[in-house]
Amino acid sequence: MTAHEASLRADPSLVEIWVNGWTLTRGTPPPVREGESLRVDVGLPDQRMRYVYARWSEEVTRRAQEIDAPWCFLKVCAPAEVVRPGLPPAWEIRPPGFMMRCDGPMRGNAPLPAGYALELAGGAPTTVARITTADGQEAARGRMVCVGDVIIYDRIATEPGHRRRGLARALLLALEAAARAQGGRQGLLVATTDGRALYETLGWRLHSLYTTAVIPGPEGG
Repeated sequence: MTAHEASLRADPSLVEIWVNGWTLTRGTPPPVREGESLRVDVGLPDQRMRYVYARWSEEVTRRAQEIDAPWCFLKVCAPAEVVRPGLPPAWEIRPPGFMMRCDGPMRGNAPLPAGYALELAGGAPTTVARITTADGQEAARGRMVCVGDVIIYDRIATEPGHRRRGLARALLLALEAAARAQGGRQGLLVATTDGRALYETLGWRLHSLYTTAVIPGPEGG
């Protein structure tokens, strides 16, 4: 993490758009404003709810002190080094995330390698993309939804045995084309460390660091 990255401050309006898009792609109830956070009742055994903060504040500490149940996540657009000192010991910091934006079309092109097929399904509100092998096995997947003219990308993943073949790039560009046909112009997502490297080659830039904290419980909640 560089000093510049640590100094980035998320735009609260974009964070709210991203959270709304995330709930659409995941099929959860819409977010509810609760103090400075947006609360999403996810309802899964290993993710009961999440509180998303566009910045770190003392409210994050107060929220963490109020929660003693596992699998209630705090998502904060701030460096882990800022978030961790304000959390009680039971809270665990997860691997770093990166909120990223792409203010124009993604760069380059990505022809699908031989032996793979790409299909798009849905479109209202969520478009789902799948890349499969000749025998029907899923090699890569992802989805997007448009919130106004902002394209929210989510669940972009490539199976381990099919990585480094350009599948994620081809999938992203196909989703972008579908989104632009719906009026989408600006991309927004939260990436992993590996995902960030791919997105940057496509013209994405870091909007803010994104820290996840949770009290872990038994597997399955």
